[in-house]
Amino acid sequence: MIAIRDLAHVLAVLNAATIVVLLYAYSRIRAGDREGHRRAMTAAIAIGAVFLAVYLVYHAFAGLAKFGGEGAIRPIYFTLLAVHVVMAAVVAVLVPLTVWNAAKGRFARHRRFARVTLPSWLFVAVSGLVVYGMAVHLYPSPPGSSG
Repeated sequence: MIAIRDLAHVLAVLNAATIVVLLYAYSRIRAGDREGHRRAMTAAIAIGAVFLAVYLVYHAFAGLAKFGGEGAIRPIYFTLLAVHVVMAAVVAVLVPLTVWNAAKGRFARHRRFARVTLPSWLFVAVSGLVVYGMAVHLYPSPPGSSG
């Protein structure tokens, strides 16, 4: 059985999988393979849904990861975290709009949204991995601290 504290690692794996699948989906559409693109994007959306479910469970039971870094790294970390959170909220709106336009066959509009959605979603996934690496591996808070 997986412990709640281990869900942070699961979230990191899901972020990494998202990056791979999004880049593959992009390669498929650039190659003119609409069906391959559709299948890859369906996978990306499924990974996103699993990510959201795991994220909500993790933070409901474990709270927020404490950052143990000191000095100049703190404002760097918290700035990255703030931008990551804002962009995640933006992506949570952009993805459904982009998918909706594709599902309705509005491909010109879908492409316009996708040109913003893809780099934004990739930024959120990559920055999520950086935030995870910084808070969990590079600068973990000592046990029992409030940091």
